[in-house]
Amino acid sequence: MTMGNNFLTPPEIVDFAEDAGVKKASFPFERTMLLSFMAGVFIALASVGSNIISHNIEDIGLAKYLAGLIFPTGLILVVVAGAELFTGNNLISVALLAGKVKWSKYLGNLSLVWLGNLIGSVFIALLIYMSGQLDYSEGLLGAYTIKVASTKTSLSFTQAFTSGILCNLLVCLAVWMSYAAKDIAGKVLAIFFPIWLFIASGYEHSVANMYYLSAGLMAKSSSSFAMKAANELEVSSDILNNLSIMNAFTDNLIPVTLGNLVGGALFIGAWYWWAYKRVTK
Repeated sequence: MTMGNNFLTPPEIVDFAEDAGVKKASFPFERTMLLSFMAGVFIALASVGSNIISHNIEDIGLAKYLAGLIFPTGLILVVVAGAELFTGNNLISVALLAGKVKWSKYLGNLSLVWLGNLIGSVFIALLIYMSGQLDYSEGLLGAYTIKVASTKTSLSFTQAFTSGILCNLLVCLAVWMSYAAKDIAGKVLAIFFPIWLFIASGYEHSVANMYYLSAGLMAKSSSSFAMKAANELEVSSDILNNLSIMNAFTDNLIPVTLGNLVGGALFIGAWYWWAYKRVTK
């Protein structure tokens, strides 16, 4: 592989992605679970910060703008510190198409990483709930956490699926461009702007939603938070009732996960492999 002075060229990124995919798919079970747990922790912490910074801002555009400034920290931690994130690991599709990773390895890796991300996300949600942080602004943060989660479980399958596609187009582009960078500063810059754009646009990220939904379910268990969500944030009883463990999976995590897979594995990983490898062959 040849390299430019400061970064990999687009065809070289494909080669790098192939090698990275082979390595990720060959990780032993214990390493995969440990690192996927950490990715869940990192993304959950970024989600916590996004909720805190936006929970008392009425202007939705400004709220998403500011939340987008905070959230990229999650993926920066994943890439620089090292962790296994479901949405980023969708790019193992490059190695799959190159014939270097089998379907069983690919799907097995994604399943384990998704599970590890979920455990890490729920762990942080539990710590946040037990810490009393949801009491911020006289309980408004807890009410806002319920509003965010219940809104997500009120999406239609099509809305959640297509928003998941749009999200992972940007997330995998951030990871893809971080592959090109040869230093930490370059990786941070490559990650920051696509992630800011995805948060500001309000797309659905399966791993972030693992935190939002679990934290919302925990907050809903408090009658004071639930009443504040209904009275001050105008969360209707129908929307509030949509927030359940079952609906968290069927109405959000499943369609969003499938959308993320299409957006990352197909429209980024496979697309670039076809453009630079398949067409050449």
